[in-house]
Parts: sequence; C-alpha cells; structure tokens
Amino acid sequence: MLVLKRILVPTDFSEASGAATTYGIAMARAFNAQICLLHVEPRHDLEIMVERELVVEKYLSEAAPARSQSNAAHELLAKLLSDDDQRDLRAEYVLRASGAGGPSAEIVRYAGERDIDLIVMGTHGRGFAAHVVMGSVAEHVVRKAPCPVLTVRSRPHPAPPR
Repeated sequence: MLVLKRILVPTDFSEASGAATTYGIAMARAFNAQICLLHVEPRHDLEIMVERELVVEKYLSEAAPARSQSNAAHELLAKLLSDDDQRDLRAEYVLRASGAGGPSAEIVRYAGERDIDLIVMGTHGRGFAAHVVMGSVAEHVVRKAPCPVLTVRSRPHPAPPR
C-alpha cells in the first residue's frame, strides 16, 4: 500500500506552481499527509528580500523583534493555503537560498533532509529551444530527487489532432 507522510511543493509563485499547489493539497488531503511549501531564491535576492522586510518592520514598529527567514517564509507562503489547509495539512513553510547548484539542487537537498515522500511541482512546459538553453528545474529535480516527482503543467495539454 502506498503511504505518503510528507509532500513537498516547491513554488516560484508562477501559474504552474499554483497548479502544482492545488495538486499537492489534494494529494495531502487524500493521504492525510503533511504539506511542505518551499520557495528557493537566488542567494543575493534572498538577502535583499530579508533585509527589506527587516527595514520595513523596524520603521513600522518600535519594539519589533528581528525576524528570521522562517518568519519571512511563513508570510510569503502562507498566502498559498487557506486557513483550513494550513491547519489540516500541518503546513510547513520554508524559504531557502540557492547555491551554485541552483534551485533544483536546493529542492533535492531539502527533500532528502526532510524525508519527503513525494514532490509535486509545476513545469512551465517551455519549448525545446528554451529547454536546451535554460534547462529545466523540474527536469533536474526528477533526475536527482530521492523520491517520486509529479510534474504539473499550468495549462492542459492541447488536444491531439484528429
């Protein structure tokens, strides 16, 4: 019998990631699994984002405690789930900076660290030329992940010609 305890949904906040989140929620509900939402930013962009949040908070509140990256992740990613989903699926929110291996390496690393049973991620379905030039985060994750990966397109496949 297939048992899923933890489902990882990496997101870049795109339409394709939104579609993957919908599938991830459905799978987590079907298996009573925990859902983990992960966003990976390039290291430099993450540092700028966290610094901006700290500056804004400092000026808006006199007694504002320093926020950690996990708090920033919670605020960004919590918007993707309803209050019921957050509670029922024991949502975990993670914001990580990518290193030299890019986002795919960080997604694979996280899946291994957290003993993830299934990764559900969006794919943009770009054409062959774009894939050759840019590669595909989803493809790299499929190749290296320690668990099964379900890829979800944001738009349905076109109907085959008759």
